[in-house]
Amino acid sequence: MRELCLPTGLGTDAMRELDSLVAARQRFAKGEPVFQSGDRFTALYAIRSGSCKTTVLSEGGREQVTGYHLMGDIIGFDGIGNGRHQCQAVSLEDTEVCEVPFARLEELSRQLPLLQRNLHRLLAREITRDENLLLVVGSMRVEARVATFLLSLSQRYRQRGYSSTEFVLRLTRKEIGSYLGMKLETVSRLLSRFQSKGLIKIENRVVRLLDLQALKALISEHDR
Repeated sequence: MRELCLPTGLGTDAMRELDSLVAARQRFAKGEPVFQSGDRFTALYAIRSGSCKTTVLSEGGREQVTGYHLMGDIIGFDGIGNGRHQCQAVSLEDTEVCEVPFARLEELSRQLPLLQRNLHRLLAREITRDENLLLVVGSMRVEARVATFLLSLSQRYRQRGYSSTEFVLRLTRKEIGSYLGMKLETVSRLLSRFQSKGLIKIENRVVRLLDLQALKALISEHDR
């Protein structure tokens, strides 16, 4: 978990200072907002347990899912630019987050160059993730989009020390469609097709990836 967040490579004293920044641990029930669009930006939030989605409202007033955040992720970077959050973060299950005041984090990062590099690395990762999502939605066929989404989750769970082939998916099919730029009916049809081909198995919200190579092949076919 430490490798996923800010403390990577920091010594004991620096870790102690970073721990002192945590203003509070907050718990949110399923459906509660961690922060809302327009809220004043004051802190970053490290997800200690549970998961969240981030959303924005489209011009037509529809909710657009922009992120699916798991334990170990840090959310709230969207508010750095103009001091206001541009999106809403909502808990998808009972979730606990650590609130890290950004002003104090910036001050400490100026004293600890390694912490500053870690912070920049996290910012770069967020930018890369957004760019990858645009690539997936903008250029991939629908089959490749879903395969990319599932394999990305597999990798993220493996990084956290969990099974890379069996996990609980907290997003609904409608939310997956919103995230990947697809209709609900298309998501349902593709997941059913993947199951019939023996690529995955879904029971309630538990997803099992049965054939990783076949899922990767769907993406490779798109690239050719």
